[in-house]
Amino acid sequence: MDQAAPPDTVVLVHGLWTTPLSWEHWVTRYEQRGLKVLTPGYPGIGPGEDGVEALRRDPSPLAGLGLREVFDHLVEVVAALDTKPLLIGHSFGGTFVQLLLDAGYGAIGVSIDGAPVKGVRALPFSEIRAMFPVLRNPANKNRAVPITEKEFHYAFTNNLSEEESKAVYDRYAVPVSGRILFQGGFAAVTPHAATAYDFANGHRAPLLFIAGGKDRILPAAVQHENYRKNAKHSRAVTAYLKFPDRSHWTCGEDGWEDVADFALDWAFEPTPLDLDRS
Repeated sequence: MDQAAPPDTVVLVHGLWTTPLSWEHWVTRYEQRGLKVLTPGYPGIGPGEDGVEALRRDPSPLAGLGLREVFDHLVEVVAALDTKPLLIGHSFGGTFVQLLLDAGYGAIGVSIDGAPVKGVRALPFSEIRAMFPVLRNPANKNRAVPITEKEFHYAFTNNLSEEESKAVYDRYAVPVSGRILFQGGFAAVTPHAATAYDFANGHRAPLLFIAGGKDRILPAAVQHENYRKNAKHSRAVTAYLKFPDRSHWTCGEDGWEDVADFALDWAFEPTPLDLDRS
C-alpha cells in the first residue's frame, strides 16, 4: 500500500457530540479538488441529517460505545482502501487519526483541535469546565449524555452569537458516549489505556496538528504539547499551526475554508513547521 504520489482519497473523522454531517462543507470543497472523500461515522452513527435525528430520538447506540470499538471500525474502513488515504480528524476524530497513524494506517494525518492521547498532560481550566457536565457523574460512563444549547455554545461555538450557535446546535449536535470521554479523561491513570501512543514512533506517516486560539474544550496548549512530544521523540515529519481566532467549531464557522485548504495543501507537501498566526 506504500505510495509516492499524494493520496487521492481523504477520510474525514468526526468528533464527539457530532456526526459525519459536520463535514458537509469540507466534502464538497475536497471533491471539487478531484478527491474521493469518505466520512465514516462511529458504530451506530449514520450519515446526513437522518443520522442526527436518529440519535436524538434514540441515543442508545452511543451508550457504552468505547474508543476501541470506534478505532477498530475506522481500521476496517481505511484498510479496505486500495491505497493509503489522507486522514483528517476533528476533536476526538483528531485523536483517532493520531492513533491510526501510530498503528501504520494512513499516508498522512491532520489532527484539528484533537483530544489528547495518553501522555499529554495539559489540562486548561476551560477544558475541565467544558467536560465537567459529563465527567462529574460516574454513572455517565455507560450512558449517552446529551449536551445543552448553553454547554454547546461555551464549548464549541463561543465565537458565535447565541442565535448563530443555536442554528449550529440544531443541525449538528447529538449526545455523547460517556464511556469515550471517561476513557480519554482518565487515560493518565489507566494501565493499557485505549489512547496509549508511541511518541517515538519514527515510522509513522507525517502528522500536522492544527489548533484554535479560542478553542475552549481542547485549547491550543493541548495541541502544542502533543506536537512538542512528537517532534522531540520521533524523526517522522511533525508540524503545528495555530489559527489564533478560531473556536472549536473551526470546521464550520466563517473562514473554515482557510483551515480546510491549509490542511490539504500541507498534506500534499508535508514539511516540519511550528507556526503561530497570532
